[in-house]
Amino acid sequence: MRLALFQPDIPQNVGAAIRLCACLNVGLDIIEPCTFRLDDRSLKRAALDYGPLAHVTRHESWAVFHASLAPAQTLVLLTTKAEALFPDFAFGPDDIILMGSESAGVPHAVHHAATARLRIPIAKPARSLNVVTAATLALGEALRQNNAYP
Repeated sequence: MRLALFQPDIPQNVGAAIRLCACLNVGLDIIEPCTFRLDDRSLKRAALDYGPLAHVTRHESWAVFHASLAPAQTLVLLTTKAEALFPDFAFGPDDIILMGSESAGVPHAVHHAATARLRIPIAKPARSLNVVTAATLALGEALRQNNAYP
C-alpha cells in the first residue's frame, strides 16, 4: 500500500503526509514538480522527526512515476469528481492512493490513467477535505480491508 501526492502545493501537507505514512508504515510517492523546495524549513517542521521513519520516493514527473508502476498495481485517485464512494471500493494490498495537488487536483490525463476514481462523501455546502485528511480516511479503510495495520 502506498500514498502518492501529485505536484503538492503546500509543504505542511507533505510534512503531514510523511508523518501519516511513517505512522501507518505506508510508502509515500511525491510526484514533482512541487511549488516549493522539498528541503523547505516548513516541510521539515511539519514532518518533525518522522522523516527518517517514512519510506519516501520522489519522482521527477508524472511520466516517471507512471512508468514505475507494476502492471498489477491499482492506481486509486481520490477526487471530488468521482461518483463511486471510497467505502464501497475493494482495496487491494498493493494499491496506490493518489491525491491531486491542493490547488488544481490532477490534469485530465492523470484522472483517466487511474484504475479507479473515488469520492469521500461530505456534507453540503462543503467542497472538499484537506488532502491529508482525505488520504487518512482512504488509507484507514484500505488498511482495514486488508488487515494490514502496522
